[in-house]
Amino acid sequence: QVQLVESGGGLVQAGGSLTLSCAASGSGVRMNAMGWYRQDPGKQRELVAAITRGGSTNYADSVKGRFTISRDNAKNTVYLQMESLKPEDTAVYYCATGSLISTMIPWGQGTQVTVSS
Repeated sequence: QVQLVESGGGLVQAGGSLTLSCAASGSGVRMNAMGWYRQDPGKQRELVAAITRGGSTNYADSVKGRFTISRDNAKNTVYLQMESLKPEDTAVYYCATGSLISTMIPWGQGTQVTVSS
């Protein structure tokens, strides 16, 4: 049983920054990997970034150099620092957990990020 609460979304101008937070509640099982998916209406869900308990990270090519994922293992919290935001970053962002980055499931309700041009 994993409960995820995402926060930090909002409206920002192109070039601005936002930081998303996801607090996970549970025993820690299936939290070896934590990350963020995003989905905009009419588009397929995509993996934005992920991080393992040990600190290994993966990023979508579209966000490399602009987004930074981190986690606080003691708090079971994952963060996504988003900088130099672009309109194409507009989406609902979902926090996900899993045993592996490749098997993460987005459990949360998501947080809306809107980037205006």
